[in-house]
Amino acid sequence: MATDPINGRDFTPELVFSASRSSGPGGQNVNKVSTKMELRFHVTGSALLSAGEKELLMEKLGSRINKEGELVLVSQSGRSQLSNKEIVTGKFYDLLTKALTPRKKRKPTKPSLAAREKRLEDKRIRSEKKEQRAKPGS
Repeated sequence: MATDPINGRDFTPELVFSASRSSGPGGQNVNKVSTKMELRFHVTGSALLSAGEKELLMEKLGSRINKEGELVLVSQSGRSQLSNKEIVTGKFYDLLTKALTPRKKRKPTKPSLAAREKRLEDKRIRSEKKEQRAKPGS
């Protein structure tokens, strides 16, 4: 059974949220209320991550991390600030978990004897079928 790589750590004190006007759903309300939530997490300055975890995040999430070493996530799909904050926080934890979960090592396998025999039998049948299509005398 896989273990959780973030081990229930609470990153809340290290997360910086900012709100701005959204372009998502909300009708006229969207023009006057700041519902879009932006989450910023300083990867290199985090006290909760080990040096190895920071390197791994920089490597795997490099395209999402800016020059200051901040991971920036945005949500504007909800109609309220609270729902967008929950969505972006969930996104953050999912992303962190996915990036820090070690990849399973592939076990090399070979086709079974039955599979090899079936492949050869199919190959023989296909060959006979094509042989019968050939024009006589060629």
